[in-house]
Amino acid sequence: MSKQPTYTIHFLALLLVLLVCLSLNISLGSVSISVIDTIKVIFSSDIGESSNSYIIWNYRIPKALTAILVGSGLALSGLLMQTLFRNPLAGPYVLGISSGASLGAALLIMGSSLFSGFITFSAFNDIALAIASSMGSFLVLLVVLTVAVKIKDTMALLIIGLMFGSITGAIVSVLSYFTKAEKLQQFIFWEFGSLGNLTWMQLSILCLCTCIGILLSIRSIKSLNAFLLGENYAKSLGIHLKKSRYIIIIATGLLAGCITAFAGPIAFIGLAVPHLTRQLFHTTDHKILIPAVLCCGAILMLICDTIAQLPGSMSVLPINAITSIFGAPVVIWLLVRKKKMMF
Repeated sequence: MSKQPTYTIHFLALLLVLLVCLSLNISLGSVSISVIDTIKVIFSSDIGESSNSYIIWNYRIPKALTAILVGSGLALSGLLMQTLFRNPLAGPYVLGISSGASLGAALLIMGSSLFSGFITFSAFNDIALAIASSMGSFLVLLVVLTVAVKIKDTMALLIIGLMFGSITGAIVSVLSYFTKAEKLQQFIFWEFGSLGNLTWMQLSILCLCTCIGILLSIRSIKSLNAFLLGENYAKSLGIHLKKSRYIIIIATGLLAGCITAFAGPIAFIGLAVPHLTRQLFHTTDHKILIPAVLCCGAILMLICDTIAQLPGSMSVLPINAITSIFGAPVVIWLLVRKKKMMF
């Protein structure tokens, strides 16, 4: 009971930081708009009356919301995988879901001889790319779930997931070798990751998938806490191991698959944010960790996106590079300073 006020203060601080990061993210960019003007535009009823209003409502707010959904979704899926496999190096993509999405995107972009009739509809390229990536990620997820029926050992499932990732990665490499330069460049740009290409419809789909993943994770809090002490302990508490594993894998697949489909394979966030959160909150209770990683993931992604925009410049750096360049040293510093990893 005595720790509850501390957690309350932590969450209030995180919400405040999230609001500040959101305001800065919307205000900064190639066109400088002050925070006060941004707030005026957001709460004004005259949408679309000025250039600032158009920029904010049609570009910056969708991009900021995408950053929140991507950051929180990847952070949560990373937490789920680290807990399920009891492995601090596990991330949202250990089951090969990201590789499956990359394979779907590669087949659409670089397999033009197979899909030339479909690719000619250039107006639907972004939608087609999201559909292809989603199909690739969920195909791998379906295979992993099928294999999970046959396997009782969770670590064996982790290794099989990594093998599926290697297989799909190899196919992508073969496609890359034989494809034309312009198609290869298009695929590389997709792999850089991007938060700024989503329409409001695509954002709605991403939001729905993220919410479903969060609800499934909340439903699994008791199972997640039990898994930390081993599968035998979880079984002694009456946890249905197979059912719990399926729910956790499906939640991870929804989160990581849809995010990769719409924003590309974004590294670091899913691996690092759970560790950062444990260091901040000093707990392994998922009742605290789940909302905490959602906030921390959103904050970190907003910060990385703000840096990637190069305020005052027309250039935008790849978000995938920023998440690792600026985020990894922070995690290293925290772990060295604490000298112990909570898990």
